[in-house]
Amino acid sequence: HHRMFLEPQEKKKSMKALLVKQAKKTCSCTPAKVKDYVFSFFPVLQWLPKYKLREYLLGDIMSGVIVGVLLVPQSIAYSLLAGQEPVYGLYTSFFASIIYFIFGTSRHISVGIFGVICLMIGQVVDREIQRAGYDLEPAVLGVLTDTAANVNTTTLPGNQTLQKLLCDKSCYAITVGATMTFIAGVYQVAMGLFQVGFVSVYLSDSLLSGFVTGASFTILTSQAKYLLGLDIPRSSGIGSLVTTWINIFRNIHKTNICDLITSFLCFLVLIPTKELNEHFKSRLKAPIPVELVVIVAATLASHFGKLRETYGSSIAGHIPTGFLPPRPPDWNLIPNVALDAIPIAIIGFAITVSLSEMFAKKHSYSVKANQEMYAIGFCNIIPSFFHCFTTSAALAKTLVKESTGCRTQMSGMVTSLVILLVLLVIAPLFYSLQKCVLAVITIVNLRGALRRFRDLPKMWYLSRVDTVIWLVTMAASALISTEIGLLVGVCFSMLCVIFRTQRPEAPLLGWVAESETYESLSAYKNLQTKPGIVVFRFEAPLYYINKECFKSTLYKQTGVNPVWVKAAKEKAAKRTPREKEEHSGGKQTSISMDFASEPLGFHTIVIDCCAVQFLDTAGIRTLKEVCKDYGEIEVQVLLAQCNPSVRSSLIRGEFFKEGEDHLLFHSVHQAVDFA
Repeated sequence: HHRMFLEPQEKKKSMKALLVKQAKKTCSCTPAKVKDYVFSFFPVLQWLPKYKLREYLLGDIMSGVIVGVLLVPQSIAYSLLAGQEPVYGLYTSFFASIIYFIFGTSRHISVGIFGVICLMIGQVVDREIQRAGYDLEPAVLGVLTDTAANVNTTTLPGNQTLQKLLCDKSCYAITVGATMTFIAGVYQVAMGLFQVGFVSVYLSDSLLSGFVTGASFTILTSQAKYLLGLDIPRSSGIGSLVTTWINIFRNIHKTNICDLITSFLCFLVLIPTKELNEHFKSRLKAPIPVELVVIVAATLASHFGKLRETYGSSIAGHIPTGFLPPRPPDWNLIPNVALDAIPIAIIGFAITVSLSEMFAKKHSYSVKANQEMYAIGFCNIIPSFFHCFTTSAALAKTLVKESTGCRTQMSGMVTSLVILLVLLVIAPLFYSLQKCVLAVITIVNLRGALRRFRDLPKMWYLSRVDTVIWLVTMAASALISTEIGLLVGVCFSMLCVIFRTQRPEAPLLGWVAESETYESLSAYKNLQTKPGIVVFRFEAPLYYINKECFKSTLYKQTGVNPVWVKAAKEKAAKRTPREKEEHSGGKQTSISMDFASEPLGFHTIVIDCCAVQFLDTAGIRTLKEVCKDYGEIEVQVLLAQCNPSVRSSLIRGEFFKEGEDHLLFHSVHQAVDFA
């Protein structure tokens, strides 16, 4: 056996030296470094001076206008989902587009209102409104207000009744939404600052897809009451989906026929037109803005038909023009919503980063994941002072933006100008718009998420584990709650990884003729084995969770448990000559005698460690025990293809006796030749 000599690299510098070097690098300040920092923090300063007016402008204007036209009805509709007045949805879309224009690095993603996040905000808003007592009966509220009006307000600091006098239900709802948006933005910026974007790696594609689909059922359920014109309280907490449907069926006899017919007609128009948009998207230069057409037609029908006065239909109400003066978040609410903002922040930045990287790869440019976290964080922090709620990238609008010729972030600025026009001029015209129309728009936009069920057979064929993760996350998000569903999905996906390493594949290997390659005997035919040598591969890290699995599988595959063989030999050695004669005269022999007398059939076990990424102390101890146990029955164990980490762990763990470290082989073939 010719030992292969590999000279190790010099050890890395000490942690102290690395920290000092990094501190000097971070704290040093030169004009060039300041310039690079400013340009990286404000990407608009990099790409705007290089903007090719003739080449880019037409596509950016076209896509910006189309996305703006689509965003107006969706902003109004999703405000309902978030428990807010329609104007706040328009504010949110306006500010998010401008701020991402300044801080964002992706040219194609559309940042704005996202249905799942709106749902999560709405649940918290409803809870806080109930806590504050805004959901009391109207008569009780009237008595409280009259009583409070006669009391000197200076004697009631912090009193909830005084708060009601200063801020009505809709005002308090946006206060809660804005405060939670501020906290979510702070979390996202902190993630960027401390470079903890790795958190998003725990949100796999199947997990996110299942979460969005499960949340879509909750969104659909929350909007169903508007389709029927029912006035029932919004359920929140665990099992809200089931509770809501129970309440709907209990009150089904109170259905507003006018709202039901309007909803049905809107579905008849929206769904076929949306399908046509998708079917002919390669031929259409721009998608048909059917949502805007439906909203305009429904508003006109409601206004001139006097549907509210005649049939009692619920309408959007007054949407003011212009902007409200900025107001800071309510700092007293932060303890109440700080925990709720964590999943919102994580979902927001995970979706934004994944979409930006996906479209950057598709169009051959690069994005900075860390800068994207800053961008989405500031898209939440700054607007929270202007009566807005949480935003993130949205796939549907991003696809529209890309397909209509978007070239740069300038498209987002055009979108914000379209929304500004609506805010300054057009918004009050939507006064008579029925809420059931907004609910229909929200539900129709869930088609993409609900269609994922069609992909399940293909997903099952590709990966059964991913399919199970998808189903568990979807079911938990729908039936329990969105936040718990996300947590269940993350924990379940981690458990799947652990279970896969707990019971990994561990085949015996055979030799491919006329080569130095060894492959699984259970996977391939016509492989050869060397007499007296067993080659075994363990396809997982060897650590405390699977150490017993490693030993039991090795014993099963080789057909020899060295502990039993040793015990049988010791037991046989203790027998008296008379007992041996008695047993030799019998027709049957004991199991112990079988173990002691049968030849093993091999003298060497080669363990292929190419798939063992790391060892812990339990893993090292297990390998020591295996080598010792087999050594006691005169079978040697050789290790092959250990990576540097495993090799280092073995040496530190004193696996080899003095002078035996040469028995660590760089290939299976080399180990077999030695044996």
